[in-house]
Amino acid sequence: MRTIGLIGGMSWESSAEYYRIINQEVRRRLGGTHSAASLLFSFDFAEIETLQEAGDWEAATTRMIDAARALEHGGADLVVICTNTMHRMADEVADAVTIPLVHIADAVASAIQRDGFDTVGLLGTRYTMEEDFYRGRLQRLHGLSVLIPSSEDRAIVHNVIYEELVRGIVEPASREAYATVMDRLVRRGAQGIVLGCTEIELLVDADAAAVPVYPTTRLHAQAAVDLALS
Repeated sequence: MRTIGLIGGMSWESSAEYYRIINQEVRRRLGGTHSAASLLFSFDFAEIETLQEAGDWEAATTRMIDAARALEHGGADLVVICTNTMHRMADEVADAVTIPLVHIADAVASAIQRDGFDTVGLLGTRYTMEEDFYRGRLQRLHGLSVLIPSSEDRAIVHNVIYEELVRGIVEPASREAYATVMDRLVRRGAQGIVLGCTEIELLVDADAAAVPVYPTTRLHAQAAVDLALS
């Protein structure tokens, strides 16, 4: 079994889900008392959020690279960035270490393509929805068509993440608001909905939309286990 290096704390609520899913999946596959060999580097998310808000992606990239190198030096055989948004610097992180990086968008794309779909709606932080690093990878590398919500709906999705979910707050009204946003994407042609922020799975259930939803935390964690056990 390879040792999984987790870059977490962004936020810790979703990182805890990664740890749980990875260990449950290893036990399911290997049986008995097996659990995952893993290392965790957990950020103080307030520091990362400040860099995000300031648009200081260079400093954020440096922090992420330092975390990945620390995990590699600690004995990790692969690295997992436990957040969608911070895949903004995934290429730089991958280039800075000699161990493989499991990219969250690739794990999600594989699941979408297994289902035979080519058009999906994307929910996430405004960085993930509006910038090219995530949906561009889905489009260029995997040939998918990616729809994003309207500007007003993007604001709703983003604000719920940062004002509620990363603080451990789950509001029924926000669940209903997300359902409305997803319904609009479905009416525009989305065959599935990518939950492109790891905290969204704390709010949105698998049956929350009229089409399949793709839980990025679970899919990413499972992809990490695939590589660790391969």
